[in-house]
Amino acid sequence: MKNYSIINVLILDDEIDFTEELKDYFENAGFISYSANTVRDGYEILSQNEIDLLILDIRLPGANGLDVLKKVKSLYPNMEVIMVSAHGDMDTVIVAIRLGAFDYMRKPLRFIDLQIAIERTQKYLSMQQKLAHMEEKHSLITKNIQASIGRHVIGNSPQIMKSFELAKTASQYPDVNVLITGESGTGKEIIARIIHYMGPKSENYFGAINCSAITETLMESEFFGHKKGAFTGAVCDKKGLFELCNEGTLFLDEIADMPIIFQSKILRAIEEKVITRVGDTKLKNTTFRVISATNIDLDRLVEEKKFRLDLLHRLNTLHIHIPPLRERTEDIVPLLIDFTEEFSKKINKPIKNISDDVFKKLVCYSFPGNVRELRNMTERAIILCSGNSLKADDFSLPEHNNKLPINDVSGVKLVQHEIEHIRKALDDAKYNQSLAANFLGISRHVLIRKIKKYGINIVKREAE
Repeated sequence: MKNYSIINVLILDDEIDFTEELKDYFENAGFISYSANTVRDGYEILSQNEIDLLILDIRLPGANGLDVLKKVKSLYPNMEVIMVSAHGDMDTVIVAIRLGAFDYMRKPLRFIDLQIAIERTQKYLSMQQKLAHMEEKHSLITKNIQASIGRHVIGNSPQIMKSFELAKTASQYPDVNVLITGESGTGKEIIARIIHYMGPKSENYFGAINCSAITETLMESEFFGHKKGAFTGAVCDKKGLFELCNEGTLFLDEIADMPIIFQSKILRAIEEKVITRVGDTKLKNTTFRVISATNIDLDRLVEEKKFRLDLLHRLNTLHIHIPPLRERTEDIVPLLIDFTEEFSKKINKPIKNISDDVFKKLVCYSFPGNVRELRNMTERAIILCSGNSLKADDFSLPEHNNKLPINDVSGVKLVQHEIEHIRKALDDAKYNQSLAANFLGISRHVLIRKIKKYGINIVKREAE
C-alpha cells in the first residue's frame, strides 16, 4: 500500500560520509531513503524501488552526473532530481536544468535549504494534494469540528454515512432530544459531540455523564446541584449538570443503567426545564438538549419494568443507530490508517508501511469491541512491532473470534460466542477486570454488567 505522505529518496554520491549523513537526515524527517556510492548501485536501486526524488552528484567515479541525469529522466520522467556539487559553475547549472533537474545546490548543503527545495518539487506537492484528498474523502467532519471533539471521524460505508447524516440533521435542531444506540465501542459519544459542535449552540457547554459510573446517593447532587450545608461534605454551593448545560447539551451515556427511582426526576426536569438544587427551595430555569446513548434494548427494559416508557418517548425524539464495525467492514482500512498515523506520532515511532495482509486479516475479524477495539489493537501493534512496518503477526486476534458466517449469527450462538470471548479475556488478564476490559475494547463497567448478565464465574480457576 503506497503511503502518499512519504517520499522515497535516493542519494547517489561517491562520498560515503555525505550519503550517510543525508540518509540519516531524510529518515529522521520521515522519508524512506536509499544511498549509493556508484552509478551501478544507483541504477540497481532505481530498478527495484519506486524512487520519487534523486539527489545526484555532478561528479561520479567513471561517470558524468549530467549523463546520469539524462538517462534517469528518460527512464523515469516523473522522478524529481536535485543536482549537488562542490565544483559547479553557471554553465553546468544551465545544462542540468535543461536536462530536467529540478534544482542545483552547492556543497556543503544546509538541511533547511534542502528541505525547502524538496517542498517545492511537483512530486512533493502532488503527494500532499493526494494526502489531503484522502483525508477529506474519509473524514466526515471538518478539522475545526475534529479539534472540538478531540477525535477524527473516519468512514465511507453507507451505514456510517447514514448515521452521520442523521447527526448532521439533528445538530440543526438544538431543542430536539436524540437517542443514540449501538454496541459498546462504536463511537456513540463521538456522534453526540458532533451533534453539539455542528449546531448553532456549539459555543455553549457540553456536559457528559456515565449513568453507570455514578452512585445513586450522588446522582441527585450531580444532576441538580446542591446548596451549601445540604449534607455532610457540601461545603459550598454547587451547580448541577442541568444548570451547567443551560443553552447547551447534556449527554447521558449508558442511560439504561439509570435507577428507575431516579428516572421520574430526570423526566420532570427534561419536560419542565425547571430544577431545584438539593437543600434549596429556589426554582431555577434551564434550557438544554438531552442526547442519550445505550447499548441495551430499551424496549425490552420497558417490558421488564426497568425503564420508564414516558422517559423513553421523551428521549427518543430522534433515533440514531450506529452499526457495529463487523457490519461495515469498508471502514476498517481508513480507520486503521488514521489510528496508525495518530499513534505513530504520539509514541514517536514512524510507521512507513502497512502490509496488505494486515487488512485481509482484520476484515475477517468480528470486532466485538468495535472501533474502540481496533484503536487499542492498533496502538498495541505499533508498540510491539519491530521496524517501521506493520505486519499481520503484529495484530494478535483471539482464536475463537474470527468473523462468523452469516447463517451462524443467531441469538444463541452469538451470546455463546460473546461469553467465550469474555472468559478468554479474563483468563488472559489473570482475572484483572480492568485489563480484561482493555483487551476486549470495552469499559470496565460494561464488562461487569456482561459478567452479571451471563452469570460468568469470575473466581480465578486453580491451575490443574
